[in-house]
Amino acid sequence: MKRHKLLVVDDEKDILRTLTLTFEDDYDVFTARSGIEALSVLERHDIALVMADQRMPEMTGVELLQKAIQLRPNAIRIILTGYTDTAALIQAINKGHIYQYVTKPWDRQELRVTVKRALDSYELYMENERLLLELQAANDRLRDENTFIKKELQKDLKFTEIIGHSAAMRRVFDLVKKVIDTPVAVLLTGETGTGKTLLARYIHYNGPRRDKLFVEQNCGALPEALLESELFGHKKGAFTGAVQDQKGLFEAADGGTVFLDEISEMSPLLQVKLLQILQEGRFRRVGDNSYRQVDVRIISATNKDLDAEIRNNRFRSDLYYRINVFPIHIPPLRERLEDIPLLADFCLQKYSKRFYSRVDGFSEEVVSELSRYNFPGNVRELENLIERAVLLSSSSLIEMGDWLPQPCYNPGVSSRMEQMERSEIIRLLEMHHGKHHLVARDMGMSRTTLWRRLKYYGIQIAEESAISGRAAP
Repeated sequence: MKRHKLLVVDDEKDILRTLTLTFEDDYDVFTARSGIEALSVLERHDIALVMADQRMPEMTGVELLQKAIQLRPNAIRIILTGYTDTAALIQAINKGHIYQYVTKPWDRQELRVTVKRALDSYELYMENERLLLELQAANDRLRDENTFIKKELQKDLKFTEIIGHSAAMRRVFDLVKKVIDTPVAVLLTGETGTGKTLLARYIHYNGPRRDKLFVEQNCGALPEALLESELFGHKKGAFTGAVQDQKGLFEAADGGTVFLDEISEMSPLLQVKLLQILQEGRFRRVGDNSYRQVDVRIISATNKDLDAEIRNNRFRSDLYYRINVFPIHIPPLRERLEDIPLLADFCLQKYSKRFYSRVDGFSEEVVSELSRYNFPGNVRELENLIERAVLLSSSSLIEMGDWLPQPCYNPGVSSRMEQMERSEIIRLLEMHHGKHHLVARDMGMSRTTLWRRLKYYGIQIAEESAISGRAAP
């Protein structure tokens, strides 16, 4: 816990000594025997609480505390006063913005409790100030991101182009075509890096809401209080620092689309508020009593199993049914390896243009190695690899190098799992007399994936024949 700084002001040495002994074990105590001396301390130190006697020569306690507001506006102010100082006490409360007054003589333990409660209030206020700054920064970032997106859209109408010609991606495209012109909620599932955000943008910018705002928010990126204000807005005075009414994302995106990434990270309280928007199209700003109506399309995304989250009481089942009206699963890159050459070329053109590079292609060996790699980081990992390769390349063709992930760059190193898989494929090929469709069925993979495994493991590719020679030399 932070050790706060206290300033005690009194013209009597004995009182200063008594108060110092009372608080020095818990706080850094500064003392001053006059208002002038106290102001000097306030200028030099980050004082959290000022405790001043009312009756002092040259400057009264009220006058000091009024001046202290200019130097340390957030500091808690307490005044020490006698029972006979009624008029001064009223003046202190009205003009000095006093947190509390303490009458003489005081009880030492009660005074310690008073100061602790005052500093608890100070910490709460300062935390609210910090959260407000984070909220303002998040709002600024959101405005910057939307401005950037709009500019990019104007420069390149293919901003939301989705790359892929594999059977797995064709199924995704078919689903998107069915839902893109409707207002229904869409739930995008898939591993990290598969392109859920890109697909959400594609649905918005190619649908009937394209002329309205598309806003996105990662539900795990902000604390609950900040996320609530970010999504639903707040009313002036709702919390310390809420100096004006503020729209939230749902209100700003009225008529458009709100994309909620990592929706599984949303707290139970916010899940209830989101459910109300999905059911009734209305919500309340933080601190407001009146409801506001909006028309937004909600696209959600997660890389978690929401059924498991529901079973573990971390996600509401009624909300799940509302966001899961039209689910679309984006397959990992390892399940659509035939898309890798096309994706790699797209990334190459993108980064060659960005870095003014003369690189314009890959060697056949590089394409082959990329197509064998499983890409645990999916499309995002592939894009990062190509970006690094463009930066490192010194010729017009990207060659093999240490920019490749380790399993690609050292293809001779195989895991025990790979050895077991290779042996199993050979066994099944012998058992089924080389019938690939039966081997693929028993292995639980497509024939295309089996063909790539055969090539990767150096197994002779022969249909309808016994595999006696096993591995190619």
